[in-house]
Amino acid sequence: MKRYLLALLALPTLVFAEDTLSSGDTAWMLVATAFVMLMTPAGLALFYGGLTRSKNVINTISMSLGAFAVGSLVWVLAGYSIAFGEGDFIGTGKVMLSGITSDTLSGTIPELLFVAFQGTFAAIAVAIASGSMIERVKFSTFMVFAALWIVAVYAPVTHWAWGGGETLYFGEMDFAGGTVVHLNAGVAGFVVAMILGRRKDYGKVAIKPFSPVLVSLGAALLWFGWFGFNAGSQLAADGVSASAFLVTNVAASLGVIGWLSAEWLVYKKATLVGGASGAVAGLVAITPAAGTAGVEGAIVIGLVGGALGFYGVSKLKTMFKVDDSLDAFWIHGLVGIWGSIATAIFIADYAMAENYNMASQLVSQLKAIGLTIVYSGVVTAIVYFIASAITGGGRVDEESESRGLDETVHGEKSINL
Repeated sequence: MKRYLLALLALPTLVFAEDTLSSGDTAWMLVATAFVMLMTPAGLALFYGGLTRSKNVINTISMSLGAFAVGSLVWVLAGYSIAFGEGDFIGTGKVMLSGITSDTLSGTIPELLFVAFQGTFAAIAVAIASGSMIERVKFSTFMVFAALWIVAVYAPVTHWAWGGGETLYFGEMDFAGGTVVHLNAGVAGFVVAMILGRRKDYGKVAIKPFSPVLVSLGAALLWFGWFGFNAGSQLAADGVSASAFLVTNVAASLGVIGWLSAEWLVYKKATLVGGASGAVAGLVAITPAAGTAGVEGAIVIGLVGGALGFYGVSKLKTMFKVDDSLDAFWIHGLVGIWGSIATAIFIADYAMAENYNMASQLVSQLKAIGLTIVYSGVVTAIVYFIASAITGGGRVDEESESRGLDETVHGEKSINL
């Protein structure tokens, strides 16, 4: 019984037995899906593009665009079947959306719409990971990696958390993807960054963002799209969706405040890049708790998320000495861990099962965190080596790295003067 009570708190993946289409829910989910789609080729692309150096802006944005294109393809071919098909360890039976028609329902919405909504999550997950490896990974290698990673890493983790997989389900509460998307992607990026090694001039020259303005604009688009990401994960236009919408905004705002406050205490500066990064950290932190936390919880979750993200980027990154180019692990992985733990702590009374036990739930959250780190870390490394072998090596040559990948790979410049 306990599992099913907890499962009600992980609503984004449940396929209810209802057979009645709701036009209101369907209309909202069409909009929410479009919101989330905007996050990858627009929001994340500009956020990452602004953070990288001028000689690699086109390449960095192209990786987000490519991730969305490749992700959308492999999701309908096999990813959705692995994530949401029948099976304990991995799902099967829905390859190329077999058996799904325009009349097939997932709860109160068409299953085809559910496929599209979940596909945007898969695409942004691998795009997030790209931020750790930019400026030195081959574009071709990343494209192959993206396709393989969604199938081999993202889809199985999704199945265990959301898709009904019994074998590795720990009773985790993850409303919209704290471990499934953010921790998973953060670990993947960190592992590839370790394998690739540091950029040639890392630690030798100042590496400054191309455009803090683009970073801010990208963060704003991510913030906007996140309303679909979190509120849409309820799969219905109802009170829980409205609550998720509100706490998402509150946590993002507190993420800005948390990051800038920490930045001011340490450096006596409050930067635009820091504020934008804090917003993303707050959004990451609230993601797993969006459907269960109240406003009070969102304030704490977002504030700590912003401050923790700053600490990870400014202190822990230096200690670990891994060239995570755009801090994907520290903002998505580390803060994703905090968000998952906080989900068990800051649960509103209305969302709490009658026999809810915080200590037991914390254990479940930690088990899911551990599984995600181990599985994503190991299989990501295997996927990268396969992609590297297919494309004749995963790292660009020294000349291309020095000149920049915009000209050497894409034959373009971010600005033509």
